[in-house]
Amino acid sequence: MSKRKNIYKKKGNVIKDLTRKILKILNQSPSNSFNYKQLSSKLEITDAPGRNQIIQKLEELKGQKKVEESERGKFKILPMDKYYIGTLDATSNGNAYFICDELEQDIYIPARNLNRGLDKDTVKIYLYNRRNSKKEEGDVVEIIKRAKTEFVGVLQLNKNFGFVVPDDAKMYSDIFVPKNKLKDAEDGVKVLVKMTDWPDNSKNPFGEVLEVLGMPGDHETEIHSILLEYGLPYKFPENVEAEAGLIPLEISEKDLEKRRDMRKDLTFTIDPKDAKDFDDALSYKVLENGNYEIGIHIADVSHYLQEKTVLDDEAYSRATSVYLVDRVVPMLPEVLSNGVCSLRPNEEKLTFSAVFEINEKAHVINQWFGRTVTYSDKRFAYEEAQEIIENNPVTSSAVDKSTLNGTISKEISITGESFTVQPEIVEAILKLDKLAKILRKKRLQQGAITFDRVEVKFNLNEKAEPIGVFFKESKDANKLIEEFMLLANRKVAEFVGSKKGVPSKNTFIYRVHDEPDEDKLMSLQTIVSKFGYKNKIDLKNKQTTSSSLNQLLQDVHGTGEANLIETLAVRSMSKAVYTTENIGHYGLAFDYYSHFTSPIRRYPDVMTHRLLQHYLEGGKSPKAEAYEEKCKHSSEQEYMASKAERDSIKYMQVKYMEDHKDQHFEGVISGVTEWGIYVEIIENKCEGMVRIREIKDDYYIYDEKQYALVGQSTKNLYQLGDHVLIKVKHTDLERKHLDFTLLEKISK
Repeated sequence: MSKRKNIYKKKGNVIKDLTRKILKILNQSPSNSFNYKQLSSKLEITDAPGRNQIIQKLEELKGQKKVEESERGKFKILPMDKYYIGTLDATSNGNAYFICDELEQDIYIPARNLNRGLDKDTVKIYLYNRRNSKKEEGDVVEIIKRAKTEFVGVLQLNKNFGFVVPDDAKMYSDIFVPKNKLKDAEDGVKVLVKMTDWPDNSKNPFGEVLEVLGMPGDHETEIHSILLEYGLPYKFPENVEAEAGLIPLEISEKDLEKRRDMRKDLTFTIDPKDAKDFDDALSYKVLENGNYEIGIHIADVSHYLQEKTVLDDEAYSRATSVYLVDRVVPMLPEVLSNGVCSLRPNEEKLTFSAVFEINEKAHVINQWFGRTVTYSDKRFAYEEAQEIIENNPVTSSAVDKSTLNGTISKEISITGESFTVQPEIVEAILKLDKLAKILRKKRLQQGAITFDRVEVKFNLNEKAEPIGVFFKESKDANKLIEEFMLLANRKVAEFVGSKKGVPSKNTFIYRVHDEPDEDKLMSLQTIVSKFGYKNKIDLKNKQTTSSSLNQLLQDVHGTGEANLIETLAVRSMSKAVYTTENIGHYGLAFDYYSHFTSPIRRYPDVMTHRLLQHYLEGGKSPKAEAYEEKCKHSSEQEYMASKAERDSIKYMQVKYMEDHKDQHFEGVISGVTEWGIYVEIIENKCEGMVRIREIKDDYYIYDEKQYALVGQSTKNLYQLGDHVLIKVKHTDLERKHLDFTLLEKISK
C-alpha cells in the first residue's frame, strides 16, 4: 500500500506543479510547438486524468496569452518581449491604435482584440504578425489603468433596468444600469454615468447614474454635457466658495511691505471687450537717458492662493479656465478671478512684475523681477487700442503730443459713447506698438513660426443661441500685448534657468515645444500641393523650415482653403507642454520659455510665481519630481479644456446651421475618407460630411494616394481642396455632427 501511496503522491505533485513545468519545457524550446501527448511524455504522465489536466492547463495558458496555438492542437511559448505597455488611441469605428515609446510605429488593434480596452486607457498588449502578412497587430491582454470611468449619454429605460448610450463616439459599448442605480432618471434624458464594473460574462459594462443633466438638445444640458464629458466641473464645491469668501478684499499696510510701489506709473490694460478677468497690465515711463521703462504687471494670485488649502487644491485640480462659446468656466472662484485679483481700472492691486529698461531698438538694457503694487489708469478693449494705432501713423520717434488723435468713436467704444484718450496714454500705446513690431520682427528672423489664425466667433441672442458668425483676426493691438507677454515669459525663464548663458540646475516650470516631425511636414507638403502650393516647405534646416512655413501661411491667408491648411500645419507641429526639463520652444524660437503672465486662468503660472519668488528670496532648488507630476497634470487638463472648447464651437456651428437648411453654400473639400468627403463651408468655417453612398451620379471608390473619391465609370474626382456646392441635409446636436447634400462641383 505504501508504494501505491507514494505513486499517487508523486502524481499529485506533478499535477499541482503542472503550469510551471509546462512553461519550463516550452521555454527551453521557444521555436518548437508541442501537443499534449509530447508534453505528457516529457512529464512522464501516462494516465488519462493527467493528460486531461495538461489539455486544460494549455487552454488556460492560451487564454492568459502566455502560450499560442501555432497549429491545431500544438502550442508554443509567447516570448515576454512581445508584451508592451502603452496607451490606446481609439477610433470612432471601434478599432484602436496602441502608442508606446518602445515601438517605432503605432500598432493597429482590431475591435475584436480590444478586450474591454477603451480610448486613452493604459494597457498591456501582445504583439504578433497578422496571418499571411508581415504587418503587426496587437491584442490587449490587461487593462492597467482606466483613463476615464464617467460618461455622458442618453438613458434608454426598460422596466427593470436601463442602458446609457454614450455621446462619445469612441465609447463602443452602451452602459447597463440596474434599476436601483438609476437615480429616478426618466427615459430619454441625458445623464452622467459612472462605469463601476465590467464582468467577464457581460457584453456591456455596468454603471450607476451620478447626475441627471436634462433633455438632449437643451442648451444648458448640452453645454454641461461637454464639460462633464471631459471631466471638467462647471460649479465650485461649497467649501471652496466658502474659503474664497473669507479672502480680504482690501489691501492692508502689511500687504505693501517689501513691495515696489509703482502706483504713480502710467498703467493700463488691453483685453477682449467681453473680458472680466484682467491678468495683465502694462506701465510706461520715459527715462532721463531716453530709454523706456516698461512694466509687465501680472495679478499676484499666489499672494491670495495659499498652498495646502482647499482653494489651492481646487485650482490645481482644474489647472485651467475653460473658454466655451457662451461662457467661461474659471479656474478660480469669481471673487478672485473677476474681483480681488483682476487688474480693474482705477483700483490698487497687488501684482508680480517684470520691469524692463528698453532702448529704441527694443534691446533690453536692464531687468527687474519682483512683487509690486500698481494702479491701472485705464482699461481698453483691443478694438479701442487698435483705433488709436490706426488713427496715428507714426513716421518718426519724436512725437508732438498736440498732433495725436486720441478719439475713440462710438462704434468702437465698449461703452457705446465716443471719448478722448489722454495724449500721454496715446503716446504710450504708439511707442509700445513700435517696440512690439521690432520684437516680433526679431523673433521671425530667428526662426519663430507665426500662426495668425482667424478665430470663429458667434453673435448670440439673450438665450445664448447663435444668430450670426464672424471671424476675429489678430491685429496690431493684439500683437502688442502678445509681444510684451512673450518678453516677460522668456526673460523670467532665462533668469531662473540660465546663469551667464549656462543652464542652471534650478527646478522651474517651462513651456516647451519640440521640433516638428519631418514625416508630418512631408505629408503636409503633399497635401498643400493639391491646392497648388508646390515645393513650399524647405526641410534643409531649422531656419529654412520655419521661414518656408511662414511663407506658406502668408500665401494661404485669406483664401478659401486657409483654415484647412492652417489647421493641418498646426497638426504637423509637436504639442507644447509643461515640464521641468527645458528643451526650448521651437515655435517661438526661444531657448527658454515659461508661462508667467496668466495666473488667474493657468495653474502653471501660479507655480512659476511661487518658484520665482522662492529664488528671489535666495531659496535652494526644490526637487523636480513633484513639480513634474503637476506639469503633466496641467498639460492633460489643458488638452481636455481645448477639446471642450472645440466641441462647444462645433455645437454652436451645428445649432447655427439648423436654421440654414434650405440655403446653398460654397465649401472646400477638407477631408477624404473611404466613407465620404468632409466639406468646410467658406463663409462660416462649419464642417460637415457628404457620405459616399449619397453621391448618386456614379459608384465612387476611395483613392488614398490622390486624397480623392474616384468615379468607377466616369473617373470623376472629388479631391482634397476641390470647391463644391452643398446644402444641409441633417443636423445632430448631440453628436455635434452635420450631414451635407452635395449639389455640384465648382470649377475654379
